[in-house]
Amino acid sequence: MGPITAILFDKDGTLFDFHASWGDWAAEMLDRLAAGDGARHAALAGAVGFDPGARRFRADSIAIAATVEEVALRLLPHLPATDPAHLVDLLNAMAARARMRPAVPLAPLLDRLAGRGLALGVATNDAETPARCHLEAAGIADRLCFVAGYDSGHGAKPGPGQLLAFAAATGRRPAEVLMVGDSRHDLIAGRAAGMGTVGVLTGTAAAADLADLADAVLPDIGHLPALLDRIAAR
Repeated sequence: MGPITAILFDKDGTLFDFHASWGDWAAEMLDRLAAGDGARHAALAGAVGFDPGARRFRADSIAIAATVEEVALRLLPHLPATDPAHLVDLLNAMAARARMRPAVPLAPLLDRLAGRGLALGVATNDAETPARCHLEAAGIADRLCFVAGYDSGHGAKPGPGQLLAFAAATGRRPAEVLMVGDSRHDLIAGRAAGMGTVGVLTGTAAAADLADLADAVLPDIGHLPALLDRIAAR
């Protein structure tokens, strides 16, 4: 891995702890859609791989890396009277209000990384509008020079479109960029874009799930400065 001049972060499970951030949202969403029907609630929870008792997603949940349209398609068979476009709008509106729990104190870390001269961005399979709401609420939107969702015109991960758009927007060669994420989708996208890849364990994946696609696997993004020091020393 050569000199690194930019870092592109996934959002959920990377900047924000996945279970802590999305467990309450999922529980509220399922309660609203089920409207008191216990059997429907169970079917909806199963469709998106969510355990309502534990308020946690299964490791194979579609919600971890899918777009909101893909999640909606899993839910629609259990909501026969629901308009697909309305469901997507509802999920996006509820997502924008979800309270994100930072994986680490974000502003100090991003300031430390920016102090190294690194360009910083976010690529997420969320829609761009909810993503920007989360970044604004966390007080870090002004630290980021690029934010893309699946609907921003660059495609969704595991395709490399968002990543290549970040490199172009910041004037970096892909080899100068680290893609940091918590899922195989993130790391596959990074490899496809020709970027360095770093996995973090603040999502649902274990180190063994990410190791074959990652140049490094870290407990969380707070370990990035030390990793950058090691890269620079090579």
